[in-house]
Amino acid sequence: MSETRPHTDISLTGWTGRLPEPWRSYALLARLDRPVGTWLLFLPGVWGLFLAPDAPLGLRIVYTALFAFGSLVMRSAGCVVNDIWDRDIDAKVARTAGRPLASGALSLKQGLKLLAFLLLCGLGVLVCLPRTCWLLAPFALLLVALYPAAKRVTWWPQLVMGFTFGFGAPMGYAAAGGGLDGNGALLYGAVILWQLGFDTIYGFQDMEDDARIGVRSTSRLMEKRAQPFIATCYSLMLLALGLVAIHAHLHLGFWLFFLIAGSLLLQQARTLNPYDAPNCLRQFKQNVPIGFLLALAFICGRL
Repeated sequence: MSETRPHTDISLTGWTGRLPEPWRSYALLARLDRPVGTWLLFLPGVWGLFLAPDAPLGLRIVYTALFAFGSLVMRSAGCVVNDIWDRDIDAKVARTAGRPLASGALSLKQGLKLLAFLLLCGLGVLVCLPRTCWLLAPFALLLVALYPAAKRVTWWPQLVMGFTFGFGAPMGYAAAGGGLDGNGALLYGAVILWQLGFDTIYGFQDMEDDARIGVRSTSRLMEKRAQPFIATCYSLMLLALGLVAIHAHLHLGFWLFFLIAGSLLLQQARTLNPYDAPNCLRQFKQNVPIGFLLALAFICGRL
């Protein structure tokens, strides 16, 4: 007789599932089994790299490669920080109870060692970027450190996540453009709205457990207004992206991919069911190809 598994987003079907211990647990703690978060951190950086004016194409490509590796290690570092903060809470939530620190597969000391290694790798990427990015990096690290505490003090942890995960956009803009201006700041605002929307969808999976243990979330706050809230987030995000494209005088190629991505986002809001956890996870993951479409929009708009 097959065993019914609780709803979880941990994946053991790929290469991570074939690793011996403790390497499998290290890979799971770093979320290497689930690259979705890495893509969602990396892609806004690409938007910023190609929105910024004047940078040579070759430089944009080099920085894109650096951002790809940096996104991998910093997303993993953020997950380790999150799991260190939340190891007691995670143990009480069905979706997260199997995480290595919550389940006891790894100790806190082992988690801290992995975090130190990842931050060292991130520092290696940072020193290859312009000094403007060095000035921004401490703010990014502060957000990574404080984000896990947000659910304990506010109903808007998904908004804090948007500020945190969206930081790749101003970093990319500053790297390619030599600094930040109003258009770079508006891009950051658009990314925050996008990530507020899709992370609220992600959080709908945990509403029952969150309510039981007293954890606050934007998902719980907007449970009865899920569709209009997500539609508002996505609509304002698309408006902001349209404005930055106009201000940057992006070419016509931007608008083709932008319209396709926009229609997919609004369709996602229209069909959202906050009580269907597996579908919420699928819709959350759909933001990766949508992010790719928008990356293509910025690339084609700049070339």
